[in-house]
Amino acid sequence: MKTYFFFALYLLATIFVSAQEQLTIFFESNKFDLTIKENRKLQQWILENTNSKILAINGYTDEDGSIGFNDTLAKKRVNFIYNEIKERVKIRDDFKTRSFGKQHEQSVDKAENRRVTIYYLLEKDLAKENEILGIEEVKAEVPKPEIEYPEKMIFDNPNGTKSEFKLDREFMKKIGNSVAGEKLKIDNLNFIINTFAVAPESRGKLYELLLVLQNNPKLKIEIQGHLCCMPTDRLDLSTKRAKAIYNFLINNDIYSGRLSYKGFGSSEPIYAIPEKNEQERAANRRVEILIVSND
Repeated sequence: MKTYFFFALYLLATIFVSAQEQLTIFFESNKFDLTIKENRKLQQWILENTNSKILAINGYTDEDGSIGFNDTLAKKRVNFIYNEIKERVKIRDDFKTRSFGKQHEQSVDKAENRRVTIYYLLEKDLAKENEILGIEEVKAEVPKPEIEYPEKMIFDNPNGTKSEFKLDREFMKKIGNSVAGEKLKIDNLNFIINTFAVAPESRGKLYELLLVLQNNPKLKIEIQGHLCCMPTDRLDLSTKRAKAIYNFLINNDIYSGRLSYKGFGSSEPIYAIPEKNEQERAANRRVEILIVSND
C-alpha cells in the first residue's frame, strides 16, 4: 500500500499552479535527515529565498513499512525541513494543512516518493497570496458609531409657555444597538384612561423613539400594544394605541415602510388575568417594540 503524509484543507489547484513555486528534497530509505547533497540544495534554496513565503511543506514516504511507521516518518521529514527553514524564510502558520490536489500523486520509482516538497511564493507574488490560495478575505465588521442622544427636549407652546421632556438616553441606545427579533418594552408610556391618547407626561417617550429612528435609518420596527384587566379587547384599544404611536412617527417623516403596528389585547399578559394588584396591571398594560431588522 502506498503511504504518504499530508493534511488536506482546500485549494483551487488550477489557480495555484499558475503562480506557485516548489522545491523537492529527497531522503534515503527510512531516513528523515538529509544527505550532504540534498542538504546543500536546501541551504542554497534558503539563501536565494529569504524574501519568499512558504505555503506548505508536504512529506511523503515510499510504500515500504506499515502505515503507522510511514506516517511517523513523513511527519519527521516535514519537521526536519521546517526546523532548518524556520526564522530564515517566512512560513504560513497553517503550512501543514495545505493541499495541492494531483501534485500528491506517487511515482512508480520508490526513490522519488521519499521526499518533502516545499510549495512557496516568490516575493513578487506575495500581494496575491490569498487570491492564489482561494481564500476569501473576511472584512472586519465596522462597529456602529456611538450616537449621542440629547438628555431632554424643549418645545415652545402656542400660549408662550415651554414644555420640557427628559429623555432616557440609555433606552435610546439600547434600541439603536438591538438586533432583529429583540423585543423592548417602552417604560412609562401611559395613555389617558380608556383612550388611545398619550398622556401629556409621556410624550417624551414618543420623541425618544423618533430620535432613534432618525439616527438609525436601517432600523425597522413593529409597535405592539397590550392591555390589562379584561379578557376581551372589545374596543380594539391595544391596536389603536399602537397605531397612535405609528401615526406620530409617520407625521414626523419616518418612512412608513420601516414601521408596522399590531394590537394583542390581553392575549399575551405578563401576569395572569385578573391581575392581583396595580403593579401586575401596569406590567400587562404596555407598549413593546419588536425589532424587525437593524442591519
